[in-house]
Amino acid sequence: MESGQARGSGRFGAGPVPVAVPMAVMLATGLWGLDRGGMWGDESVTFQVAQRTVPQIWRLLHDVDAVHGLYYLFMHAVLTVHPGEVVLRLPSVCAATATAGLVAALGVRLAGPRVGLWAGTLYAITPMTGHYAQEGRSYALVAAGVAGATLLLVRAVDAGGARAWWPYGTVVALTFLLHELAVPVLGAHALTLALLRVPRKVWSGWGRAAGAVALLLLPLVWVSQGQSGQVAWLVPPGWDRVGRLARNVAPGPAGPVLWGSLLLMAVGLRERRTAAVALPLLLVPPGILMTVSQVRPLYHDRYVLYALAGASLLVAAGAGRVARVLGRVRFEGRRTRIGGRRVRAVVGVTGVLALTVTFLSQLPVYRQDRSAAHRPDNLAVVSALAVSRMRPGDPVLFVPSVGRLAALAYPKGFRRVRDIALRESAPRSGTLWGLEAAPGELRRRLAPVDRVWVVAERSALDPRRSPPDPVERTKLAVLAAEFTVREEHVHEERVRDDVLLRLYVRRPAGEPPRDPTGVRPPGVSAGAPGLASPGPDANRPRAGRPAHPPTPRLSPDVGRR
Repeated sequence: MESGQARGSGRFGAGPVPVAVPMAVMLATGLWGLDRGGMWGDESVTFQVAQRTVPQIWRLLHDVDAVHGLYYLFMHAVLTVHPGEVVLRLPSVCAATATAGLVAALGVRLAGPRVGLWAGTLYAITPMTGHYAQEGRSYALVAAGVAGATLLLVRAVDAGGARAWWPYGTVVALTFLLHELAVPVLGAHALTLALLRVPRKVWSGWGRAAGAVALLLLPLVWVSQGQSGQVAWLVPPGWDRVGRLARNVAPGPAGPVLWGSLLLMAVGLRERRTAAVALPLLLVPPGILMTVSQVRPLYHDRYVLYALAGASLLVAAGAGRVARVLGRVRFEGRRTRIGGRRVRAVVGVTGVLALTVTFLSQLPVYRQDRSAAHRPDNLAVVSALAVSRMRPGDPVLFVPSVGRLAALAYPKGFRRVRDIALRESAPRSGTLWGLEAAPGELRRRLAPVDRVWVVAERSALDPRRSPPDPVERTKLAVLAAEFTVREEHVHEERVRDDVLLRLYVRRPAGEPPRDPTGVRPPGVSAGAPGLASPGPDANRPRAGRPAHPPTPRLSPDVGRR
């Protein structure tokens, strides 16, 4: 099989530069603004679960979040060193940095150092990469695992020996244990082998490795099937999702950058070896999940973050092909002759300028994405608002119970108050946000209370809403029948469903209930940004609203769990 290492060597040779430069760019981008000053809902789940004991984590996984078990155990070890928001996100930064290097190494192996340099750098400056590089979740680690497994696949194909498949199988298994929805990568790798027309011996080695991984994964699949109701918020993807994914995997959302990227991808398809690896990685996993999701919704852009590596490789391969064609052009005039090395130097400088301009054009997106206001919610602000408004001993009610994540992530703000509905804490009960009192017991607890603070999304307090959980229905019924709103504090700049902090006081005898919908009572102030439901991963329920965007640049689904 033809090796790409000798092709397109350009001026960088085969040294560490094509890999080191993308890693440095990704590391700098990932560390920039890493401390946003607040966790959002999904990060808070990682933060509070990872700080539990190993037996408590194990107990949790029996009922919820089994798909994240390995990640939680890994983060348990990380946060043992120092439980902080920056440390929470550092593994994702390191994983994204490693992925940029692995994508570059793939490009070097498939098409030469110049393509590797461009592919790794493109991956590093794509906004979707930068977004998940700063998330305290597993997606950047999964992307690193897929990139590493793909590189090991290519090496195993070139080596041809049986021993070469053991590293591949090990990395694939660990990647799938981090998130089982990375399984469609096996389909991409199978198509790669078919496009490369590998001999039967290679198919045999890959088949044994893939079979061993499948057997290892069966227990996780079996357990997670029992938790599948927690992705009931997902909907069958339409063609709009295809467009969103195309915009997310490109280094620019629209205009010349997007269309130039798509054009270079088309040119990159002419590079047979590179296209055989990159195109299946880009298309097969999203295609499989989107197809399955027409019957049983499982697709979300973040679940296929790793497909972005295929797009970067194709764009770089297309650019490399254009560069080789231009390198053979001779410009002759009466006094000058330009060709060969000079043209290649001009092409190299043009490539650097194109990457720089692409990155600079996305600076507003990067700045917005590094603001806590452009994550779905900021639990630190919710906690700070509680400190400034609540009095010691005040009762607090979370509507729905998922809102308790603010207290679990930032307990300081709620240390002086009492959680009137809580029956058993989250760690002790083996749940994400604790067990609450039954409806009858909750009514008895609220009966002697004259005032109660409510932490909730505005839509959750809509009196016309009838949640399926009887405890949540009881909360709304008691508040509507026996209390009236005295104060409300909410962040006014959010365009979506804000988390608000309301003070309810007992209604005087004889005063009829009133509909608080759309009415802002006296005492309103700016306060906490919106608290999104924390469960849009493969195992946690939402609180009744669709995913929303962390930044204007990324698709409306990027940034949710």
